[in-house]
Amino acid sequence: MEVTSEFISAVRLMNNPDETSTFEKGKIPTLQPMNTTTFWVSSTVEDWQKATHPAPRRQYVVTLKGKIRFKVSNGSTFLIEPGIILLAEDTKGEGHSWELVEGEKWERLYIPIADHAEDYFISDAK
Repeated sequence: MEVTSEFISAVRLMNNPDETSTFEKGKIPTLQPMNTTTFWVSSTVEDWQKATHPAPRRQYVVTLKGKIRFKVSNGSTFLIEPGIILLAEDTKGEGHSWELVEGEKWERLYIPIADHAEDYFISDAK
């Protein structure tokens, strides 16, 4: 398969060594086959909004509609909207919280990453 030079913006939620949550901005290559298990759509505002929680599994979260502000352990925030992939990997500790800042609901796809599979995230810090 030909390697692409095209990317889509991404933000990765992850755990610090003390299991607090943090994030980093980066990108994921397009046209890259990824080892995922299944996917499902959600379009409701769950009780998770504003409640701190860890990700239930490593997964890509693809926003279709809505603008969401995420908050991590140290109080830092970032925005997710259509066109930015969220990579949720903060599966331990207190996790993160989020709130809807634009739109009536957050429509998204959850795409779990297979156990031990590469996530293809490239940090902007590199």
